[in-house]
Order: sequence, then structure tokens, then C-alpha cells
Amino acid sequence: MARPTPTIVTLIAAGVAAAALSGCARNRDVPTSLAPARMTSIGVNSYLWRAAVDTLSFAPLVTADSNGGVIVTDWYANPRTPGERVKLTVSILDQELRADALRVAASRQVNQNGAWVEAPVAAATVQKLEDIILTRARDLRRTTIGG
Repeated sequence: MARPTPTIVTLIAAGVAAAALSGCARNRDVPTSLAPARMTSIGVNSYLWRAAVDTLSFAPLVTADSNGGVIVTDWYANPRTPGERVKLTVSILDQELRADALRVAASRQVNQNGAWVEAPVAAATVQKLEDIILTRARDLRRTTIGG
């Protein structure tokens, strides 16, 4: 199995840090009850949606369709590695907060002699990003008290 490239892992870590920092001011006491797993004020699960938007906040967004559940980033190059860039697509497929309701796809390109050339993305990198989004969604659900 291919190992994630350090640059992609750095991008994911930056997204995790941004998501973690955005929640620092919130009260982290454990609620006495959980909010429902199904939130349908938008077309897809709102916990997954918010978690995906938070996680991808480091990259410029091209599309963010909450009814269709699709988020597409523009190409993002880490300033430390300008010869490599990534583009991410997150699809939320259901109104339930479930692991199989989330799909992440990543494209990676490297600059070779002034031209961007497709490069492989390790499956573990995509899996790690899905795990980050799911963990954030579950945290959001835990901090919401159902009424």
C-alpha cells in the first residue's frame, strides 16, 4: 500500500488544526443527551456538511452545494511546497450521520518543467481525510443537545 505523501498529509493536518482551533472557544462539557443523527434543514446531513466545510477551510472553494451535498475545492498548493497541488471533492450522500454517507476524492498534480502533471494520491490519504471529517461531524453532534 502506498504511503501518503508528506505534502498531502501536511494539508490534511492543516485542515484538522483549523477545525480544532475553530472549536476551542466552545464549551466542551459532555452533553447529557445526544442530538438526533438526522438533521435535515439542508439536503444532506448538516453535521457532515459543517464538518466537511470546516475541514476544507484551508483551500478555496469552487462549489459548495448544501442541497446536493457536494463541495469542490480549487487547486491548493501549500506555500512550503509550491511544486505540488491538490484538489478535493467531498460528496455527502445521505441525511444520516454514517460513514458510508461520505465520499472524498482527491487529485494531485506536480509541476514538471513548468507543466502540471497528474500524480497518484495514496488511498490512505483519502481515508484519513474521511476520518477527520467523520470525527468532526460526530463531535459536532455530541455538542448539540437535542430538544
